Amino acid sequence: MRLIHTSDWHLGRSFHGVGMLDAQRSFVDQLVGAVQTHGVDVVLIAGDVYDRALPGVDVVKLLDDALVRLTAAGAKVVLTSGNHDSAIRLGFASSLLERGGVHLRTRVENLAEPLILPLGLDAQGAEAVLAIYGIPWLEPRMVADHFGVQPNHFDVTQAATAQVTADIAVRDEKTTVHSVVLAHTFASGGISSESERDLSIGGVGAVPLDLFAEFSYSALGHLHGRQTLAPNVRYSGSPLAYSFSEAGHRKGGWLVDIGPNGVEAVEDIGWDAPRELAVLRGALRDLLDASEHAWAETAYCQITLTDAQRPARAMDQVRARFPDTLVLNFDPVGGPSATASTYSSRLAGAPDDLAVCCGFLSHVRGRDADAAEQAALASALDNVRIEEASR
Repeated sequence: MRLIHTSDWHLGRSFHGVGMLDAQRSFVDQLVGAVQTHGVDVVLIAGDVYDRALPGVDVVKLLDDALVRLTAAGAKVVLTSGNHDSAIRLGFASSLLERGGVHLRTRVENLAEPLILPLGLDAQGAEAVLAIYGIPWLEPRMVADHFGVQPNHFDVTQAATAQVTADIAVRDEKTTVHSVVLAHTFASGGISSESERDLSIGGVGAVPLDLFAEFSYSALGHLHGRQTLAPNVRYSGSPLAYSFSEAGHRKGGWLVDIGPNGVEAVEDIGWDAPRELAVLRGALRDLLDASEHAWAETAYCQITLTDAQRPARAMDQVRARFPDTLVLNFDPVGGPSATASTYSSRLAGAPDDLAVCCGFLSHVRGRDADAAEQAALASALDNVRIEEASR
C-alpha cells in the first residue's frame, strides 16, 4: 500500500497581496501526476485544506476539482481539518463523500473510526490491515468537555491519541494492525515559520512527540517546513511557500510504503513552485548593478536596503530591475546611532522653523531634505508669514 502525505494546502491564501490560486492549481496538477506515476493508493491531507473558515466559491471549486481528479486517478483521500478550516463546513456530506473514496475526519466523535484497508498476510501468516485515523484540529476550549479533561493542548491530544490506541488494541485481537494517524498539531521538536499563525492567546501550545510514538506512521500538519521528528513522525509541510521565511524550503511531501509487516519505506517527493522567492539585502546601487542577482528578476522579492539614507523613489528604482518586489524594507548600515538624540530633543534644538520642517521630513522618511525640497519648504514658510502679517 502506497500513501502520499501532504498538508497545509491553504487554498485561497494570498502571498503579500498576490493571489495564489494558479500556483495552487499547479500543485494539484503535480499531486495528481504523482498519484498516477507512483501508483499511490491513498492521499493524506493533514489539515488546513482551506486558508479561511469561509472560503470563496472559486476556492471551494478548486478543492472539489482536486478530489474528483485524485479519486479518478485511483486514490482514496483521507482528510482532516486544521485550525484554519471550519470543521463543520469541511465535513459536510462526509457520509456521501465516503462512497466516492473521500474520507473526512473533521469531528472528534469520529477520530477513532479508521479507514481499514487490507494488506495481506504478515510474516506469521496472520491477516494484516492498514488502519488510517484522522485527528482534527483540537481547540482545547472547544473539545475538553468532550474528552473530560483540562482545556490544554497536551490533555486533549493525549485523550484523542488514547482513543485511537484503544481502538487499535481491540482490532489487534483479530488481525495485525498497522496504524497511520493524521493530526494537525504542533508536536515538540518541530520548527515553525512566520506563516503559521499563533494557535492560542499566549503562544503556541506544543504537545510531546511521544504521544505519536506508538503508531506505525504519524502524518502531521501545521508546520510549513517539511521535517522528520522521528522515523515514523513527520511533517510534510505546505506545498507552496506562504512567507518569505520559507524561501529556503524545499517543498514536497512523503511517499510512505506499508506492507503486511509494517512500514517498508518513506521517501521524499518534491513540488515545483511556479515562482521562486528571493530575499535580497544591500545598498540600492549594489543590488541594481550586481550580476549575481539576475536570477531574482523573475522571482517574488523581499528586499532590504541598507543605504545610510533612504533612497528617493526606492520602490520605483527597485522594481525597475526586480518588478515583482512585494516587500521593501529599510535597515541603514549600523542601525540607529547610539548617540543620536531623540526626535523631540532635536526639535527643541532647531534654530528656526525651516530646520523644524526639514527635521520632521528626515524623521518620517529616513532621508534629509535636498536643496529643492528645502527651497520649497522655505517658500511655504514665507507665504505663511506673509499671510499671518496681513491679518
